[in-house]
Amino acid sequence: MDESTATTGGDDRIIRESGIDARIALIVEPVLSAIGYRLVRVRLTGQNGLTLQIMAERADGTMTVEDCETVSRAVSPALDVDDPIDKAYHLEVSSPGIDRPLVRKSDFATWQGHLVKLETSVMVAERKRFRGRIAAADDTGVTIDRDAPGYGEQPSVRVPFEAISDARLILTDDLIRDALSKDNQAKKQARKKRGDDDSETGGHEPANDN
Repeated sequence: MDESTATTGGDDRIIRESGIDARIALIVEPVLSAIGYRLVRVRLTGQNGLTLQIMAERADGTMTVEDCETVSRAVSPALDVDDPIDKAYHLEVSSPGIDRPLVRKSDFATWQGHLVKLETSVMVAERKRFRGRIAAADDTGVTIDRDAPGYGEQPSVRVPFEAISDARLILTDDLIRDALSKDNQAKKQARKKRGDDDSETGGHEPANDN
């Protein structure tokens, strides 16, 4: 199997790793899925000697410090068994952050209206780099309203998902507000779900969140 296109069951990312990063992704993605998390990105860098960065999140987009610790404890044994890295390395698990990479079709729909930097593997509208607001996203591609279209360029461009090699949100005040709002809503839903689960099993939640 070609490592650059290797996928695992349940991995619906449209932007994936290549080389050693792809091999590591094949190992950790099923582990994350089994404990209720989604893989966002794997990256092995020469930072601080050698650092393996694993970016992950819950299905609702949240990721706490405790979640990072849970993921680290889960993937470490799997990496030790398969041993894809033949040198000593530091494991770093993190959330995607506010100016996050967009790796799934659903990411583009979720963050519609926000600024994004996007690169393609092939020429699209005579370019391979785009910056603008996500105007729309469907099952096959995303429409970008260009931030500063050049002379003679159309103000909007449609980019097929299959052409995208990298995409990331651009940090703005609007993005920060929206991200914090989404995070608060997700946490409220999670607390509500925990309450429903406890009531079904006869349990109860403490009076406070501490």
